[in-house]
Amino acid sequence: MGRRGAGRRELLSRSPARSMALAVSLLPPLLLLLLGRPGLGAPGQGAGTWLRFARLPYPQDQLFLHDTFPDGFLWGAGSAAYQTEGGWRQGGKGASVWDTFAHRPATPSGTAPPGPVGGDVASDSYNNLFRDVEGLRRLGVSHYRFSLSWARLLPNGTAPPNPAGLAHYGRLLARLRELGVEPVVTLYHWDLPQALQDAFGGWASPVLPGLFRDYAELCFRHFGGQVRYWLTMDNPYVVAWHGYGTGRLPPGVRGGPRLAYLAAHHLLQAHAKVWHLYNDHFRPAQGKVSIALSSHWIKPQRMTEKNIKECQKSLDFVLGWFAKPIFIDGDYQSMRSNLSSLLPEFSEAEKKYIKGTADFFALSFGATLSFQLLDSHMKFQQLESISLRQLLYWINSEYNNPQIFIVENSWFVSGTTKKDDAKYIYYQKFIMETLKAIRYDGVHVFGYTVWSLLDGFEWHRGYSIRRGLFYVDFQSHDKKLMPKSSVLFYQKLIEKNGFPPLPENQPIEGIFPCGFAWGIVDNYIQVDTTPAQFLDSNVYVWDVHQTKQLIKLDGVYASKRKRHCVDFAAIRLQISLLQEMHVTHFHFSLKWSLILPLGNLSLINHTLVHYYQCFASELLRVNITPVVALWQPMIENQELPVSLAKYGAWENTETVQAFVEYARFCFTSLGDHVKFWITMNEPSVKNLTYTAGHNLLKAHAKVWHLYDKEFRRSQKGKISIALQADWVEPACPFSRNDQEVADRILEFDIGWLAEPIFGNGDYPEVMRAWLHRRNSIDLYNFHLPYFSEDEKKLIQGSFDFFALSHYTTTLVGSEKEDAVKYDHYLEVQMINDITWLHSPSRAAVVPWGLRKLLKWVKSKYGNVPIYVMANGIDDDQNMVHDKLRVYYIQNYINEALKAYTLDDVNLQGYFVYSFNDKTAPKYGLYSYVANQYEPKPSLKHYREIIGNNGFPGPETPELLCPEEVASCPDCHFFRTRKSLLAFISFVFVAFIVTIFFITYYSKRVERQYK
Repeated sequence: MGRRGAGRRELLSRSPARSMALAVSLLPPLLLLLLGRPGLGAPGQGAGTWLRFARLPYPQDQLFLHDTFPDGFLWGAGSAAYQTEGGWRQGGKGASVWDTFAHRPATPSGTAPPGPVGGDVASDSYNNLFRDVEGLRRLGVSHYRFSLSWARLLPNGTAPPNPAGLAHYGRLLARLRELGVEPVVTLYHWDLPQALQDAFGGWASPVLPGLFRDYAELCFRHFGGQVRYWLTMDNPYVVAWHGYGTGRLPPGVRGGPRLAYLAAHHLLQAHAKVWHLYNDHFRPAQGKVSIALSSHWIKPQRMTEKNIKECQKSLDFVLGWFAKPIFIDGDYQSMRSNLSSLLPEFSEAEKKYIKGTADFFALSFGATLSFQLLDSHMKFQQLESISLRQLLYWINSEYNNPQIFIVENSWFVSGTTKKDDAKYIYYQKFIMETLKAIRYDGVHVFGYTVWSLLDGFEWHRGYSIRRGLFYVDFQSHDKKLMPKSSVLFYQKLIEKNGFPPLPENQPIEGIFPCGFAWGIVDNYIQVDTTPAQFLDSNVYVWDVHQTKQLIKLDGVYASKRKRHCVDFAAIRLQISLLQEMHVTHFHFSLKWSLILPLGNLSLINHTLVHYYQCFASELLRVNITPVVALWQPMIENQELPVSLAKYGAWENTETVQAFVEYARFCFTSLGDHVKFWITMNEPSVKNLTYTAGHNLLKAHAKVWHLYDKEFRRSQKGKISIALQADWVEPACPFSRNDQEVADRILEFDIGWLAEPIFGNGDYPEVMRAWLHRRNSIDLYNFHLPYFSEDEKKLIQGSFDFFALSHYTTTLVGSEKEDAVKYDHYLEVQMINDITWLHSPSRAAVVPWGLRKLLKWVKSKYGNVPIYVMANGIDDDQNMVHDKLRVYYIQNYINEALKAYTLDDVNLQGYFVYSFNDKTAPKYGLYSYVANQYEPKPSLKHYREIIGNNGFPGPETPELLCPEEVASCPDCHFFRTRKSLLAFISFVFVAFIVTIFFITYYSKRVERQYK
């Protein structure tokens, strides 16, 4: 490993829990506990949820929690009979309202969707029972939620029962018992027998509760010995509101709100009858009964008391419509003040009969049911949110701390998506929020059910979306199950019982080496060449009697003095601000368009050049190393001189030679002060044509060779190019296709310019092969130019170090999901990971992405010295205490330390972006308000890290670094004239010795005469 690696072993300490510098990572549990957990809940107490979560510590509250679920936590998957069973005419099954609804007359010609319609066949689970159970075995779940088809067991809705139906579910339960999988059985999941709808009007009739009780008794008697968890019905809100109110769903009755509330009334009565039946006759030998209730989550547009009340009302009118009667008071008390004329009445006896008819709180939450079937007026002008954690806390507070069983939680992908689905990201979010609700908020959740086990018919969305863990080809005959990426995610989750802490997720202690470059970036320094008053040669008198102003005396002049760097007040201010940061390096870019306005040496802005010289020399005076970029593209003319921008910019080969001449001038004018050069800073590959990139690479290489041959020996500096390099992560880490997409994007985004310089002198083979494929298939005309052999030799190796700017990480997939975020050219789907922390501009905060990038650079280009030349995040001026940036800097630097110490990456410097908000609004470590610079908390935090040279712990050995002597830019005269200085010194010493002897002997002679 060598001397450098040996030093690392001494520096690395593996006890992060004791590191004060890393205490940020330990804040969430402590701070959340300080805020308190809910006491005994009661109606109305849920209204405190919104204010509580608004006060949680940011960003710690939003971070990923690495922890596990309680022992015995139930993990399962679910399905519904009509969605997956098929076999609608097999085994004596009767028609359901969904069968009838799906078989309505076809849509007008040309508008019918292709493929299957309704659940006639669906996933064909009726004929593939063992196939489904094998999927459960593969997942390793503890329970399986499924529904019984009322019309399959009682084809007419009433006796006699269907023996084939009883036998089918008996086989399923027996197979589950063999595997040790707990059945969670739903009696009614929307598929009411059509015969009951025709005979009585369905749930609009008071007869239905009694008939439902009879059906339930049949199920309890035949299957109860094998079932411990029963659900009477699923999401009665959808059945009542959209089945009998809006008519969007079966049976399609458009009866308006009054009939919807009547149907809900009967559904509640039916549920209560079944619960009491079970409680009175079956509970001692069997298990528990509840009802699956679905809910959305809502947040106020603004945190006002009125808006919070509207949010509370929204939840009461959807979830509370059924939950309040069952869990609280047996009535619709929270709705009556608004809907007294529409809501049916319960007698006092009925209220007592309904109250308490649930043994646990069964919750359903997901995009399809919780939000897509939620009428807009039920939001009461507030905002939807997919925060499961807040909903769990609200239920805990509002409903007396119930035991909660999440019996359905889902997300969806496009119906065209096959095996590489990224919806596991949403599962990860929901499961993470459940874990936080348990660990931080004291909510009693004992089970989680992912929806669904396999693809099926998705109700009002048909086959346009998929929610299954296993893919089903609905057009195939055998309907095989193919595991998606989400299967692998869920398998591992169940195995680990959550997200246990891993070493790579933990911060480390340790320090960087001596001489590590701690820097700050300002794209362009503030240039103010206004002359100081001391350079004005005019003479003034003060009119103290009349105007009280200075009056210039014509024709009278004082002698002029030479201009000095201290005359630039703007430089003094910026230097003092930089000194406050304790940085060792300052990175900024020159303005080519202002230094050489015409693009050549015929017109030079000497005042600006002098300003840059002064700025660099003043930096050196205070021991800050200037890191100077010759060119950085900006929006206007790409920051090129107008004459060059107008005639093709980098498309024109003349720009290459112009850049070389400009660089020669800069090296000559500033080289005595600048020893750290960047030829081009962050050339944007998103805005480059292949021809422009080709010329840009040649220009860089020529400038590097110019410096190497003509200036390096005398100026003793180093030079390279700085590339923007954000990490690209495959959406599905288990998917080979997604990994190929991520690799392709890295080559197009970074390898395009990096491979010719740091690699083999030519473009990445991945790029050439991909462009050839695209051009041949789609008739594109995108061709990478070719370098001659001499050009390859010129470009290859034209670097002294690898400089990169890194800000964020992008998630990509191969399956097209969102056309807006899909790149057809590169066949890549950009994906937003909702579990990641995001800045106000929606930039993802993913510290581990930096470590992966640094390892990637090392694996691609060897042990090249690396500088992270820019790393930063935007903020919101309203965010308290700059907390996001503090977190960002802390954790990105810690990941850089991991790359250095654990991965042996040759990392030599780190620069924060940016210096101040004046030149880079919202990114600065200094705010700029009312012409004043104020340090943000993140500046103080960065300064502390610099002072510690990283994150030392109690066991980190002290590293003694030699004091660095400030470089003297004005000493060049003396350094280059050493012989002359030696001669002058000799003459001076000889003169002093001669004087000494003359004086000595004169005094001696004088004493002799005396």
